[in-house]
Amino acid sequence: MDVSALDPRLPLLQNADLRDKVVLVRFDHNVVKKGQIRDPYRIDRTIGTLFYIVAQGGKPILMTHVGRPFDKKAQSISVSADSSVDPIVAYLESKLHCKFLVPSFPVSEGKGIPAIDTSINLAIRQLRSREVAGIYLPNTRWFWGEEVKGEAREAFALQLAGLADIYVNDAFGSWQPHASTFDVTKHLPSYAGFLMQAEILNLNQVLNPERPFVAVVAGSKYDTKIGPLNAIYEQVDRLVLGGVIYNTFLCAKYGVRIAGVAEEDIAAAKKLVEMDAGQGKVVELPFLVESEVLGRQEGKYRTVAVADLKPGQELGYVLDIDPKSFEAEEIKQALGGAKTIFVNAVMGFTPHFTDGSKALDTTIDLNRQAVKLYGGGDTLQEFKDLLPGLYLSVLDDADYYFFTGGGTVLTAIEQRSPYGLPPVKALMDNGGRAPR
Repeated sequence: MDVSALDPRLPLLQNADLRDKVVLVRFDHNVVKKGQIRDPYRIDRTIGTLFYIVAQGGKPILMTHVGRPFDKKAQSISVSADSSVDPIVAYLESKLHCKFLVPSFPVSEGKGIPAIDTSINLAIRQLRSREVAGIYLPNTRWFWGEEVKGEAREAFALQLAGLADIYVNDAFGSWQPHASTFDVTKHLPSYAGFLMQAEILNLNQVLNPERPFVAVVAGSKYDTKIGPLNAIYEQVDRLVLGGVIYNTFLCAKYGVRIAGVAEEDIAAAKKLVEMDAGQGKVVELPFLVESEVLGRQEGKYRTVAVADLKPGQELGYVLDIDPKSFEAEEIKQALGGAKTIFVNAVMGFTPHFTDGSKALDTTIDLNRQAVKLYGGGDTLQEFKDLLPGLYLSVLDDADYYFFTGGGTVLTAIEQRSPYGLPPVKALMDNGGRAPR
């Protein structure tokens, strides 16, 4: 990994003195759904950082968030097995053949864990004496001070800092400024882990791509992607849309109505239509799969050609892209001639319609000259499920990169830099130095 391309203000883990230091590490191991690990990819990508810390004589305390146990509207936290770190710890223990200790703290009704109490001191003594390989704190979002503002948050940040000598952030996917990703850097020498470094370096290939640059963007909601989509449009040579985003674009351009597409989103999409009228960057996928129902029922869905759309026409649910779209000459030229391809897209309504995504990924793989960068948990999961052989064959391929944080990538694209993301900026502002 050539770190010379990173901003020199970013403090790097490899420059930290870790010998005999307790190292507090924030990971993005948010892979647990209903008490089960959905996909360990995010955990596997951080093992290099964990191994390095131990190899350099450090004693790690790990932490991550899991799910969204904090109800912002009700201002309450739900502590349950569904959002526990226990499955993550079990996976690490089986993978690394060593023991991790998960401390427990008193829980307050509706307020989660109020504080890290002094019972943690015994666990830290066991860590220092190597009775355990590491400590894994409970879900950071179980702690009352993680997401709230004010004194409780500052107290939690100080409690976290009091556990360790050094802080490492390897959670690029956790871009929001919470106590465990942002505030703690004010109180400890802080560094970027190896995964965070790799994510930023590969993000540079999206922000400063070798051209022609093609992006494929899809989503279930248009309003959540407006900012990143407009930013991507300015950067790309060609843009391919899918999902509800594409449906919304078609409604705005052709004056049709598609079930499930909101009027306010159509109004918002008109800006993209107007921009594209002058620049012609959007490559339209010519064949859609329309369905009478939200599901896959034989006889209830059919292929519709974009060329046949008429103003005022009303369609049912458009739930996928017909694979023959990727045989169209314009699509083959755009994807086949690109030097950089960025994909944040599931083309169909999963799990019922997956043919469009499979055809997309297969077509992209035919381009052997392009750097192919995939972002987003759903995007990666779909790739892995539909094309497991290809997925395994390209995991270590230099021409492929799978980001662990899709939302973070889109936010960085919208800001046109990863260095403005609050946790990254906090490392640059406060990291690598003794606390103030």
